Amino acid sequence: MTSPPRLKTDIMARAILRQSGLDGSSAMLLRKGDPDAGGILVVLAARNGSGVVLSQTRTPEGAPAWLRATGNTPVDAEQIQKFIERQVKFDPDLWVLEIESDSFSPSFEAILL
Repeated sequence: MTSPPRLKTDIMARAILRQSGLDGSSAMLLRKGDPDAGGILVVLAARNGSGVVLSQTRTPEGAPAWLRATGNTPVDAEQIQKFIERQVKFDPDLWVLEIESDSFSPSFEAILL
């Protein structure tokens, strides 16, 4: 089974930011990675500083999806930063986006696993 073609990371990151900002929420690029093949982390951040980090993955069928990499329960800003730092050590091409979300739900089109 062939997986669908993948978009370049910079195009995907810009699309996520644009789609997320449509409702007036803050959506920003925190770290720019490899424009062609870097992975993406999305921080869904509440105004109080807590948040959930989403990490890219694929469904068994090969469709793009997201995992709650820091778990289902929001964590504080320090834990988010430590998580991102660990991930960047493993993948220096990583992109990091932050989207304001008091509900910790993505405001962009996403399959959550």
